[in-house]
Amino acid sequence: MDDIVITGSNPTLSQDIKTHIGSQFHTKDTGPLKYFLGIVMAHSKKGLYLCQRKYTLDILRDSGFTSTRPADFPMEQNLMLSDSNGTILSDPSPYCRLVGCLIYLTVIRPDIVHVVNILSQFMHQPCQPHLDAAHHLLHYLKGTPSQGIYLHAMSALHLTAFCDSDWASCSMTRRSTTGYCIFLGSSPVSWKTKKQTTVSRSSSEVEYHAMAVATCEITWLSYLLKDLGVQSSLPVPLHCDNQAALHIAANPVFYEHTEHIEIDCHVVREKVFQGLIAPTKIDSADQVTDLFTKSFGRPQFLQLKSKLGIRGSGPSCSTLRRSISCHIQIELIFLI
Repeated sequence: MDDIVITGSNPTLSQDIKTHIGSQFHTKDTGPLKYFLGIVMAHSKKGLYLCQRKYTLDILRDSGFTSTRPADFPMEQNLMLSDSNGTILSDPSPYCRLVGCLIYLTVIRPDIVHVVNILSQFMHQPCQPHLDAAHHLLHYLKGTPSQGIYLHAMSALHLTAFCDSDWASCSMTRRSTTGYCIFLGSSPVSWKTKKQTTVSRSSSEVEYHAMAVATCEITWLSYLLKDLGVQSSLPVPLHCDNQAALHIAANPVFYEHTEHIEIDCHVVREKVFQGLIAPTKIDSADQVTDLFTKSFGRPQFLQLKSKLGIRGSGPSCSTLRRSISCHIQIELIFLI
């Protein structure tokens, strides 16, 4: 490890920790946090803005897309990719290297998580349509290199969760896609998109599995906030747009058609009984997690993206530019 961030509410204690580490190892204090592992931090009294602008521009430069035409959304609507259509790439290494870089970009960019999840499923044998889809994503990144997450300083410290699934979305295996997003106040702090490991015969089953996965993440985050001394209001609203899944969570009696998801039922019901979560019905039009399980055209994509809290610039564009400029100067110093 050669990079570390020290934070806390007690400046004296933080300084003592840095002094102790410096007495044991050769370290260098670079001052207030501005750049860490490819992530730019722009501070203000109103909050903290996180983006990966320089990392995104590096990806575009390495791929030869710095002068390309930008796109408004990351993936063509209703595009179905499989491992049997198109010509197999003679050299898969550029595709694999590109997807590997894009995976790290999802740390701050939840708007591209669904696309990167699909592209990563073809790294064993990429074809030309897969590369074309990856290039379309680069067109989208060309128009949005500075977009990231804004963490509000005065936001309420309570969790809100959304979960959703796309039933049998994989054309090759007919497995479903699960997605969830969890907010701390108005800022997204945890999100995930993953293809389920088994084939489900009902949409209620896949929706309930998404609810169970989100419940496990909520449990972990609640423990983390408790360890940090943050009092979060309970129960945590868990928004789901499937009425059948909500009925299963509320019904204490197992029926024959729910025996195959018994473990998920116990996970969710136990947390409901403990008062940790409160499953809540939400309209499909307000389900922000759709962005993690489906591809949309421009109007729907921009609408869901705005609800996620993704912004094109932080509290001050000039602050962000100074942070990036400062990092570039530091890199030049090390190169010299």
